[in-house]
Amino acid sequence: MIRVFLVDDQALIRRGLRSLLKPEPDLLVMGEAEHGEFALAALNSLDPMDRPDVILMDIRMPVMDGVAATGAIVSAFPSIRVLILTTFDDTEYVTRALQAGASGYLLKDTPAEELVQAIQWVNKGYTQLSPGLAQKLVQDSRASGIVESEKPLSEMPLSEMLIESGLNPIAVLTPREQEVLQLIASGSSNREIAQTLYISEKTVKNHITNLLMGLGLRDRTQAAIYYHEQVSGLKAL
Repeated sequence: MIRVFLVDDQALIRRGLRSLLKPEPDLLVMGEAEHGEFALAALNSLDPMDRPDVILMDIRMPVMDGVAATGAIVSAFPSIRVLILTTFDDTEYVTRALQAGASGYLLKDTPAEELVQAIQWVNKGYTQLSPGLAQKLVQDSRASGIVESEKPLSEMPLSEMLIESGLNPIAVLTPREQEVLQLIASGSSNREIAQTLYISEKTVKNHITNLLMGLGLRDRTQAAIYYHEQVSGLKAL
């Protein structure tokens, strides 16, 4: 059972999220708060065994916003994952939230089934990023002069876009592709990956092709090296 805690200053949103997540057999909404300061107080009052696994965190809130709350929570409770859920796709918010330690950044128009899946994958340690945010990060960085590369976005792997924005490129992969990448890095063969994930070897090969293209890599050996370098060298997600 994944214990979920909601942090949003709008009671209607919290109520809606409770209703949306209630039918899910492996999710339990075990608490809520209207801003970051109340969330921290609630977490501190709980027994360590009763704390949430994943926090759905809004960005713009009174008293303590989502960025400040994320940093404080990740620092005090490193086992808790924070998944930003907001209406704001402003790249400054995205960057600040991820650098504060958020495990992902989703917009509130994310389909219900994708939100549920995102919570499940974030709980497993994978990262989540709403579609299009990587491109938007690079576009805004270029416009502000932070990124000087003139290479067309259409010619850039998504991983390169995130690198240019100072974020972890592994975040552009789907949760399944991240899982396949992790298994490749652990030395698993295609057959072993298929058996572990209960999928066909053909599906494994498709995932490998997609993740290699997404990360701009040549083969699985490069993928394994790349994974270990990113896990040891980047904290962004």
